[in-house]
Amino acid sequence: MLVSHPIKHCRACGAAVTYLVPVDDNRLRAVCNQCTTIHYENPLNVVGTLPVWQDQVLLCRRNIEPRYGLWTLPAGFMELGESTAQGALRETEEEAGAHVELLGLYTLLNVVKVGQVHFFYRARMLDTHLAPGPETIEARLFSEAEIPWDELAFRTVRETLKLYFADRQRGQFGVHCADIA
Repeated sequence: MLVSHPIKHCRACGAAVTYLVPVDDNRLRAVCNQCTTIHYENPLNVVGTLPVWQDQVLLCRRNIEPRYGLWTLPAGFMELGESTAQGALRETEEEAGAHVELLGLYTLLNVVKVGQVHFFYRARMLDTHLAPGPETIEARLFSEAEIPWDELAFRTVRETLKLYFADRQRGQFGVHCADIA
């Protein structure tokens, strides 16, 4: 279980908070010592795509930490005011400059240790034009045999790619849910 106490001050009034279990609750929460506002901490959503062009998948080489220089699927944190699908499309455009059509949710991966949920959509690339943004060193297409498995940035990316190639071999794609330890 993720145990951290990153909230130090109340977002409403700025006073110090104390972590305690409020009445009618069952978890530690940041509670303002002054105005008694309860601050809830919830997992962050990471949204992205698994873009495919013919028999190749699109990967981006990270130009930011964590995992600078390693390869990933185009993905990032979901923003307020967007759906998971909208966020996945935005991240694909921002990181790879790729134009895609979503084919449906593909993986939902719980990364409990870091308080994240990763959503990857299968996507069909509409063309091969790529224009990587500032968070990406380079974006390129890889066949299954070319995937730099030892240079992948995140386990969720590795699992999504492994599932994709297995499903492609079977000729049937489903939605996969799993916990990443």
